[in-house]
Formats: sequence, structure tokens, C-alpha cells
Amino acid sequence: MRRGGWWHPVRRGGASKMQASQGATLLTLVLWALCSPVLSTEGKRKLQIGVKKRVDNCPVKSRKGDVLHMHYVGKLEDGTEFDSSLTRDQPFVFTLGTGQVIKGWDQGLLGMCEGEKRKLVIPSELGYGDRGAPPKIPGGATLIFEVELLKIERRQEL
Repeated sequence: MRRGGWWHPVRRGGASKMQASQGATLLTLVLWALCSPVLSTEGKRKLQIGVKKRVDNCPVKSRKGDVLHMHYVGKLEDGTEFDSSLTRDQPFVFTLGTGQVIKGWDQGLLGMCEGEKRKLVIPSELGYGDRGAPPKIPGGATLIFEVELLKIERRQEL
């Protein structure tokens, strides 16, 4: 039935061809939105964790509250190095899961073994965000870290 110059399907016991077509179009759009990383994540990327060196004997894995001794090299996506504990020949020591480091580290270093090496690709939301850390890290930068866990100090349970 035509009303006002455009097609308006009338419901009479079944879906019209127009309704079926609209349903298929809507389903296609919904599936595209769910599967499309650009649309579904709105610019947010996930933390990527790659294991570069595994450890066979691992009686203790890092967890929140542990004091970790780490060596690391931090680079931007273009390969520019912005920081390294190796050049200082001094491990970086911090407490995991307490906000002493960027969120990408607090998340990406969980479950590590002493001697293990990982590569972390950290989106800006879990790094320094839109502000960056001038002058070496621009706003919105994805950070790439090669990390090695040297030692875990486990605090005794109270």
C-alpha cells in the first residue's frame, strides 16, 4: 500500500519482501559491526602479548603484589627506541598491579616466570594515552616492549 509517496508494507500474516530485505540488511550491518575491528573497537586496540623465550621449570609465576626485577627495551612502532634498562645496566624494579607502571605492563606481565622473555605491543590507552610522554613518546603512540623477568620477590601472605 502506498502512503505519502513511499512504500509502507502492510502486515497480513507474513513478512513482505520489503521487510525480509530490510531484515537481511539489518543482519548484515549487525554482523559487519561485530566483525569489523575499526567499528567495533572505536579506535581501541588490545594489548598483544608474545612469548619470546619460555621457561621449562616455573614454580612461581608473577602475580599482583609481587616485586619484579625486569630488563626491557621500549620502542615506538617506527622502531625508535625511547628507553632501555639495558643501556643503564640496571634492572627496573617495581610492584606489579599497583599502578606504578603503565596499565599495559600491569596486565602484560602477569603470569610470567623468572627468565621468561615477552614482547608487549601496548595500545596508547594502556600506555601514555593522548598526552604521550614528551619529548620521546608522542600522544596516541603504540608502545612495543621487549621484556625479561629477572627475579620475582613474593611478599609473604599475611
